[in-house]
Amino acid sequence: MSERRVAPFVAAGVAVVLAALFAVLLLADSDENATVGSPLLGNLAPDVAAETEEGDPFVLSRRKGSWVVLNFFTHDCVPCIDEHPELITFVDQQRALGPEGAEFYSVVRDSTRDEVEEFFAERGGDWPIVYDLDYEFVNGFGVALVPETWVVDPNGFVRRRFTGTVTADGLSGTIQAMRDGAP
Repeated sequence: MSERRVAPFVAAGVAVVLAALFAVLLLADSDENATVGSPLLGNLAPDVAAETEEGDPFVLSRRKGSWVVLNFFTHDCVPCIDEHPELITFVDQQRALGPEGAEFYSVVRDSTRDEVEEFFAERGGDWPIVYDLDYEFVNGFGVALVPETWVVDPNGFVRRRFTGTVTADGLSGTIQAMRDGAP
């Protein structure tokens, strides 16, 4: 068969594949706050430690008694940058709840202190930052890509895992539903 006879079939095949991919993207679930499975869900959170921006130890198991939200990020991750205003709103929502509000921590992965300080200076946000220098948190939680957000209940059990960006209202709503008894 000559090249002229094959070309229309190749073009038609490429068009069919592109149309199928487009259909999959249109039909995909786009819920930004969709949870993702993990063997950690329903189990005690990993007993991991790192250090805060002041160089003090941060041990996750010492946070029992509070709802804890861990958001893994890097300073140059575009989805992390996009989600940052939502995190500012979420922290404000939780602080408005007083002692009932969730504690929020950014867990830094693969960014220097200077890069993180510049990130927060440019974009705002005033919550504790945890530097996971030895990858205890990343490895303990099995974080492959950022942003990724985890919710740990007051008893130290992992309750939710979100991959990708989250919204303030979605995250606050999820935590409130769990406070009210939702699984």
